Formats: sequence, structure tokens, C-alpha cells
Amino acid sequence: MASSPSRILVIKLSAFGDFVLSVASFQAIRAHHPEAAITLLTTAPYRLMAEASGGFDTVWIDRRPAWWQLGGWLALRRRLVEGNFERVYDLQRSDRSGSYFRLLPRPKPAWIGVVPGCSHRYRPPEGEVLHICEREAQQLALGGVPRPGLPDLSFLTADLGELDLPDRFALLVPGGSAHRPGKRWPAERYAALARHLLGRRLVPLLLGAEAERAEIAAIAAAVSGARDLCGRTSLEALAELGRRAGLAVGNDTGPMHIIAAAGCPSLVLYSRDSDPAKSAPRGPSVETLRREHLADLSLEAVLAALPETAEASTLSPRDTAPPPPQHRPSNSP
Repeated sequence: MASSPSRILVIKLSAFGDFVLSVASFQAIRAHHPEAAITLLTTAPYRLMAEASGGFDTVWIDRRPAWWQLGGWLALRRRLVEGNFERVYDLQRSDRSGSYFRLLPRPKPAWIGVVPGCSHRYRPPEGEVLHICEREAQQLALGGVPRPGLPDLSFLTADLGELDLPDRFALLVPGGSAHRPGKRWPAERYAALARHLLGRRLVPLLLGAEAERAEIAAIAAAVSGARDLCGRTSLEALAELGRRAGLAVGNDTGPMHIIAAAGCPSLVLYSRDSDPAKSAPRGPSVETLRREHLADLSLEAVLAALPETAEASTLSPRDTAPPPPQHRPSNSP
């Protein structure tokens, strides 16, 4: 494989958490190819973040044509061909992105991905559970790219003045996928956690999207002193809050990836619906806690599992809380 391709395509279409996890890979690719013209093929929700990252010269939006939309496929093929790419890093690793490889005429570019027939095919070890970031590190190594570090989200900045933030606060992210309610810790447990944080002189900020407004409003109504910021935090604001917060606790949902990567000591709660070994957020201080059913996860278990750096920051010198337990609960179901 040529060591210095001048035109490179990176493919990463979705989803939110996976896209954030791939930021470290984007940055490793750019560092390895500092002079190349690098294009990202992604979907509309991630355009602004990709453009702000500074890792790409161009960002293309994939409209993901259905199989029967011939015009869409022909337009996509024409665009890929005219891009004249010498190398492709397929970080989506899906049937769809593999079909893009098959769209290209011969001679095909050097393709680092999982699709059969590509020049540098990545085959994940059979029977081994690997985190997405580990898979990408192994995949990128086939192209000579050094192992990525933690994602650097310093490019995401925001003015939080309009939020009128307290001096000391914690972030609670009680939402998640509407079609996967099993990934949510019960709202009443978040309310109990919010009361505990207030007792430690940390103001709980409740974060979420419009679809989670009713749930967040119920928590805020149950806990005087909790702040409802539902629908008021952009991606940039999430990162800025993550840099300033004492800790964050949330479900397995996209915003926790931003918050953790921004540097906030974070605890992410998992059920049987997802596996932290495969997709936990990456950051300097991240803990995970898993139960078969999140309804069975107690407040006491959550408090005991807070990241070590967060445990210290939640207590002021005048607090007289008992020392943390000597043994942390297992992350196994």
C-alpha cells in the first residue's frame, strides 16, 4: 500500500455514540496523513460535528438510498468515482458501506474494511468480545495508522452563560432510546440520586432531548433544587458541561459519550440490552455498572460505583460521609 495517498475517504454513517467513539480514529487518521485531502462520508446528524473537528477537508452527506432508488445509487456511485480516492477507511463496517466498495469500478482504491475482496480486509477475532475502539485500532493498523488515543473533543466549545450554572453541579442523563425502554434506570431512582447529590452540595442538572421532556420534568418536580435543562444543550454545550461538572451519571445513550470524552468522571448504567464491553464511552474516568434489568439496580449500588475521581469531588471538606466500600460491585449481570 502506498505510504502517502493524497486523496482519502473515511466512511462513518452512524450512530451517535459510535460516531463519538470514532473521533479518536478520525484524529489518528489525520495525524497519519497530515497532507492528504480527507473526505468524510456520513449522515446529516453528524455533519456539523465533523466539520468542527478540523479532521476533514470535505464532509459529504450520504442520503442512504433504498435498494429500489436506482437514481440515488447512480448518483452515489458517480460521486465516489469522481472523488478519485486512493484509500478508503470504512469505519462503518456494515453491509451498506460494503456495498459502496462494490459500486466502484476496477482498479479499486486501497480499502481498509471488512468487505470480502477489499485490499486490506479486517477480520475480527472469532469468539472474542472487542470494544468498538479496539476493533478500529486493529483495523487502522492494517493501513499503518498508529493506535488512536482517547477522543479529543476540545473542538466542541460553547458559551454557557445563558444557563446560569451553579458553582458545583453534576449531570444526570435519564433518557435513552424510546424503542428500548429497558436501557433506562427508573426515573424515581434518578430522583433519589438527585436528592443525594443536593445533600453533597452538588446541583443536579437534568439533560435530555425533547422526547424525554415528560420524564425529566417529573424528576425535576420531585426534587426541589434539580435543574431541568431538557432540550437546551447542543453537542457543544454537552462537551462544555462535561468539562465543568463534578460527575455524570446516565444511561447508555449518546450524550454520555460526549460528556465522558470531554473529561467528566462518568458512570454509565447498562442493562442486558447492551454490552459495555463492546460500546462503553471512552474518556479519562469512566465506570460502568450493569444489571440484567435496570429496575433491579439500587441507588446504593450506583453510589458505590461512582468513579474514584468523582467520589472525591462530590464531597466538600466539611462533609462527613462514610468512606467508600473496599470492594466495588461487579459489572456482570
